[in-house]
Amino acid sequence: MVEAMSSPDPSDSGAIPASADSRPGHPKGQPAVSLDPGLYVVSTPIGNLRDITLRALDVLAAADEVLAEDTRFAGKLMSAYGIKARLSPYHDHNGAERRPGLISALQDGARIALISDAGTPLVSDPGWKLAHEALEAGVKVIPVPGASAMLAGLVASGLPSDKFLFAGFLPPKSGARKSAAEALKAVPGTLIFYESGPRLADALADLAAVLGPRDAAVTRELTKLFEETRRGTLADLAAHYAEAGPPRGEIVLLVGPPGEAEVTAEGLDAALRDALQDHPTKAAANAVAEALGLPKREVYQRALQLKADG
Repeated sequence: MVEAMSSPDPSDSGAIPASADSRPGHPKGQPAVSLDPGLYVVSTPIGNLRDITLRALDVLAAADEVLAEDTRFAGKLMSAYGIKARLSPYHDHNGAERRPGLISALQDGARIALISDAGTPLVSDPGWKLAHEALEAGVKVIPVPGASAMLAGLVASGLPSDKFLFAGFLPPKSGARKSAAEALKAVPGTLIFYESGPRLADALADLAAVLGPRDAAVTRELTKLFEETRRGTLADLAAHYAEAGPPRGEIVLLVGPPGEAEVTAEGLDAALRDALQDHPTKAAANAVAEALGLPKREVYQRALQLKADG
């Protein structure tokens, strides 16, 4: 069974909020804050323009330069909040050429803000190399946290959130995708991927083939008008999207952790015999109990029995 739920919030990325200069305590025409030198990694909305933080607006308004993957997207954000900033492109194609000059400017005391098209920079975007080289050059890198599609998807999924692994994009071809899934099979937490609509059904089918009947969720268009979350097993979701066709929008795919494997009596005895070869009885029992998630008292009693039986 596949469960779907759409967002009741009618707000979307087209909402135009008040300008930054109209906020209380920020006189019109003056920067909101005075920034220290450094590279500011600024999170921006993933859809709804109102999901911007006040601190992010302060930094963008006061920075000497704002680096953006696509200055057209960045320009719309700045215009919505009445911010006039010096925008320049920074992306995969010009990054290697631009980094030396940017690092030099930062070392000379520049205040530079880095944003991505949506969400938190450095997560599946070209900003990581700049931040890495800035730190190696002794430049301070300052995070300005905010929206993240990965975390928003995790919250909406209903899957365990105490442990999770963000695995980025799966390979586009089936064989490589299955190999990637096999490598992640034993991860004891929720798996999070970014995926495209055209590849979604095939990706779900390959994950189901490797990971089995795990619970999963597909979230798309997060924070936008047509926000949607579908929950079900991997196989159920694969069947749904194979029939319904590729969904539109940005997609976060989440897969629940593996179920706890049942420990058999034979498995327990084998683990204890192996541990007893190198450790005293109590230490061996404690180690096995912790590894298998079993009560220490019961495992210790079984270890004593095995020891007595020779």
